[in-house]
Amino acid sequence: MELWNHTSRSEFILLGLFSYSTYDFLFFPFVLLASTSALVGNILFLLLIQVNRHLHTPMYFFLSQLSIMDLIIMSTVVPKMAANLLLGRKFISWGGCAIQVFLVVMVGGAECFLLAVMAYDRYVAVCHPLRYPVLMNWKACSLLALASWMGGVADSVIDVGMVFSFPYCRSLEVDHFFCEVPALLRLACADTSLFEDLIYACCVVMLLLPLGVIVASYARVLAAVIRMPSTEGKQKALTTCSSHLAVVGLYYGGAMFSYMQRASTRTPVRNRATSIFYTILTPVLNPLIYSLRNREVTRALRMVLERWRV
Repeated sequence: MELWNHTSRSEFILLGLFSYSTYDFLFFPFVLLASTSALVGNILFLLLIQVNRHLHTPMYFFLSQLSIMDLIIMSTVVPKMAANLLLGRKFISWGGCAIQVFLVVMVGGAECFLLAVMAYDRYVAVCHPLRYPVLMNWKACSLLALASWMGGVADSVIDVGMVFSFPYCRSLEVDHFFCEVPALLRLACADTSLFEDLIYACCVVMLLLPLGVIVASYARVLAAVIRMPSTEGKQKALTTCSSHLAVVGLYYGGAMFSYMQRASTRTPVRNRATSIFYTILTPVLNPLIYSLRNREVTRALRMVLERWRV
């Protein structure tokens, strides 16, 4: 308790994108541009789904959940990062750091499960179109989305509880642009090897199992598309699935490279580079990928613009 009281009065120091750099403020315009693009794109996508009744389908319901997750992770990481770049004050409170860890891990875990749910949704739509309204009714979709969120919450509660139970009696300089679990564990003055093994096992469950569901679902989808007699049906199915696969590649690539490495092989530079993918680039690109390659979305956007006489 005495150690906890001592460390709770301390603040962590976020070293930023480039450790000990005196030119961090030069990157502020790029961070501002990326965050504004993500904010506008995801909010516009959510409003478009809400106002257009043709988009009130399970697929777009899951896409709206994905946009909410992207907005949460951007709002968690980017404002503090931008303030640090602009003002040069890189301190973050103990509570603020815990909130960042909780929300980033929660959204990261929930997104892993949600991407698997979306792959299952595409499998049912392509391979079992007649049973689709029954299998993917609104109750089932709501339960699947809720299960994704609850899986992320359970993982984040465990991580926050364990990470902040370690004593931090060394330097509190976090070599990162936000509070991430691997970066914090390097500062602990206790043996964290058991917890790092637990993180590795959790990553296997939360990354590889959903990825297995995605691969299996799209293998069945591809087999069904090959058997389709209609060229238009093939093109529509492949366009929808390719958008989802592009998002899966972006997200899982960064997350697996960041979290599925042993502590001995991790470096701060690698961690920062891969974290940019799933905290900044993915929220920026997701609405673009699903909008530009989707005729239903572009048609709905055109209808809204015509209604507003833009």
